[in-house]
Amino acid sequence: MGTDVFGRVLRDFYHERQTEPLVQFDGDSRQDHPIEQFYFEQFSAEDGDAWIENHLQGPLLDVGAGAGRDTLYFQDRFETTALELSEQLVALMRERGVEDARHGDMFALPSQFGTDQFGSALVRGTQLSLAKSMRGIEQFLTDLAAVTTAEATAVVDSYDPTDEQASNLLGYREDATAGLAFRTFAFEYDDAVSETLLFRLFSPARLREATAETPWTVTELRRSAESAYYLAALEKDAEIRGRSG
Repeated sequence: MGTDVFGRVLRDFYHERQTEPLVQFDGDSRQDHPIEQFYFEQFSAEDGDAWIENHLQGPLLDVGAGAGRDTLYFQDRFETTALELSEQLVALMRERGVEDARHGDMFALPSQFGTDQFGSALVRGTQLSLAKSMRGIEQFLTDLAAVTTAEATAVVDSYDPTDEQASNLLGYREDATAGLAFRTFAFEYDDAVSETLLFRLFSPARLREATAETPWTVTELRRSAESAYYLAALEKDAEIRGRSG
């Protein structure tokens, strides 16, 4: 069984005691994971971050909040709750000043939060891909609808398998089904190895398909020029808002 390598190295980085790089690997393929860039650079009201902010409102649920980078920014603007599976990262967020950091599972939202509790949700870091299947993605969106208001918004992200740059991703696995792929890798730090992570990558068209039976609809996309990465803005569908408050 893997250990919480990710939580450990982020805490070590924060306390300036990191001894080795955090390595992502899939078989013999290896690359260093950019900790400071991804988890500790400040959220800024510019470029892609501004696009995200424009699609969010409070109260906000930051899903898979990591070291609290985004939560620290948004909690100064409106009520923000950070949800994180790693107990080490929950402790780190509290050290860094996150006011409401909670240990919990993003795939069990209705058992952890009340109906209509949040005005928006941020699911950043390809966390949604950990649902592992289209059915899992649809179920997450249904659960998210249950804990958000009738006028709620959300921002999610993924890598687009239909983008020609997708095959460059470490751990990329093609799929015969159009618009879908898998990605798998593990983390290694200072001789400790994490569990192997499995991601279900989905194109924007597949995301729209997943929202079809939920109260959500995809309203806007923002694509990266450098990779297959994209962000998607979601809103509750006015015609079916009654399903979720």
